[in-house]
Parts: sequence; structure tokens; C-alpha cells
Amino acid sequence: MPAPSILTTVVGSYPVPAWLAAYPTTPNLRDAILVVLKTQELAGLDVIADGELSRFNISHPETNGMIEYFIRPMDGIAAGLTRAELFAFRQQAGMGFRTQPAGVVRGKIREGALNLPAAWNFVKGLTTKPLKFTVTSPYMLAKTLRDEHYRDVRALTMDLAEALRLQLTEIDAPVIQVDEANLTGHPKDASWAHEPINHVLKGVRGQKGLHLCFGNYGGQSIQKGFWRDLLPFLNKLDVDHLVLEFARRGYDELEVFKDLRPGIALGLGVIDIKDNEVESADEVARRIAHAVKVLGKKRCKWVHPDCGFWMLSRSVADRKMAALVAGRDKFEGQ
Repeated sequence: MPAPSILTTVVGSYPVPAWLAAYPTTPNLRDAILVVLKTQELAGLDVIADGELSRFNISHPETNGMIEYFIRPMDGIAAGLTRAELFAFRQQAGMGFRTQPAGVVRGKIREGALNLPAAWNFVKGLTTKPLKFTVTSPYMLAKTLRDEHYRDVRALTMDLAEALRLQLTEIDAPVIQVDEANLTGHPKDASWAHEPINHVLKGVRGQKGLHLCFGNYGGQSIQKGFWRDLLPFLNKLDVDHLVLEFARRGYDELEVFKDLRPGIALGLGVIDIKDNEVESADEVARRIAHAVKVLGKKRCKWVHPDCGFWMLSRSVADRKMAALVAGRDKFEGQ
């Protein structure tokens, strides 16, 4: 069979199996990752992920390890905070959905005990399919912190970026994806946020991807905004492809991406992860066909869910992955 012109993938996360949450041992973690990888293989996905289970920690299930996993091991960041610092954090714009910061910056940020290469090496031998490795954007990490050291969000973000870049230089994943779910609601920061994100991407050996969405916290969107406001930012990125939310928002903004810099492939969210209803293959195929009609085959190279699956039940996530592949295949068959 010829290779498909549009590849299927996931954004990253998968629902934590109940038996892993109940018995969080290293052997059970390995078994859970094997289950997640095999489930994606059987669904027929082209590029798969470990469900971000390598980040699993029973102590921070609310964000599936998207924040604390990265920052808690770093030097310069403390978990304990004063009541005054907690109050100050709650006055920060855009963080109303968090009751407290993920940490307090008390000194210069360095890698510390963070060890992303170990997480990658734990997973990469468990499948023969192409794997992606995901890492949270330094901008999003910075926004969840209370800064008592730098007093400058750009300097803070760049030091976070350097710590992540050093980690990624030792990871030979076919695809590395940076995840950003906060900038979409704060486009004023887009004038500089490309700099730390591009700095992280300097450490990537394989394909470089950036996932942008409008949040998925408790199954709800957190940010409000428009893709057109981020187009100048997107055009400054050193990425091979974007992984963008569309299914929940609709496809009215596709026209914006006619002005996306040549050489950046577009990934289309065609599966709504904030809805338990499973899309039909016909609906997925129609969404792909519409995007291709607007932007052309040279631009539309990936399809995927809008965001990670971690808020859904496993049975729903599994059927949505199957629908994703079936819809892509139906489109290719047309």
C-alpha cells in the first residue's frame, strides 16, 4: 500500500488505567504503557505516544503531569510557598483555574534532577512504530509559577527553555512536540514567546512539532482567542508542523492559514476531546476534505484529536482513535 498523504497521530495523553492508579509500581507502569502503545497500534495510527504515562505520579493527577513533572525536579524552584506568595499568584492574570502555583522560583533555574532522556529510554523499546515525545512549553510552565527571583517573565521563560533544550539533545525520538495551551489566550505575549520555544526546539534531532490549543482542564476550554492573532507568532517558529485545535472550535478560521509561512505543515484537530460522542468516519473524512479544499494537500499533512485524551474514559478514547484512522482512510480512498 502507498503511504498515506496525511498522517494520523495523537496529541499525547491517554486516560490513566485504573489498575495503574491503584497499584502505581514500576512494573505496572511498564505494562500500562505497553497497553497504551498496543491500543494505538491496533487503531492503525501512524505516529503514536506513550499516553504521557511516563510522567505518571499519583500525587498530581489533575494535570496529568503536564506541569509539575517538568518543574519540580529543576533547581531554583521550590514547592513550598508562603501565604503572601499564594495570594500574589492568585492575582496573576490567566491563572484563575489553578488554586495555587506549581512552584515558587527562588533562584536561577537549571536542569536539576529532571531526566527526560530516562523517560524516553524507558518507552522507546516498547514498540516498533514511530513514537513522538512531548514536552510542555517553557512559556506555559513559566505562567504556572510564582516568580520571586527573576521578576521578569521573559528571563524566567528563557532559563526554563534552556533546561528543556539540554534534555532534548539526548532524545532521539522521530517526533518531538512542544505543548502550549496558555499563549492562545494571551496573544500580547506572542511577540516574544517564539524565542524560548525556538530555543527548546534547537535541541530536537527529529521532526519538530508545536501543539497549540485553548486548554483542556476538567474537559473545559480555559483560553479565549483567535488563530489570526497568533499568525505572526506561528510564522516565526522553527517547526516542521503544527498540531492545532479545530474540531471543538469549528473550521471558520482555516482561511487564516493561507498566510502561514511555506514549509510549516498543518495538523488538523478533527476529533473533539471535550465531547463523549464518537465521531463517525464520514464526519472525520468531511472535516479533512473541507480543510484540504481550503488550504490544499501540500499544507494539510496531519490529523489528530484537538488535545490529549486524558479526561475521557478509555473506551471513548479508543473509539475516537479508531474513527480518526477510519476517517483518514475514507478521505484517502476518495
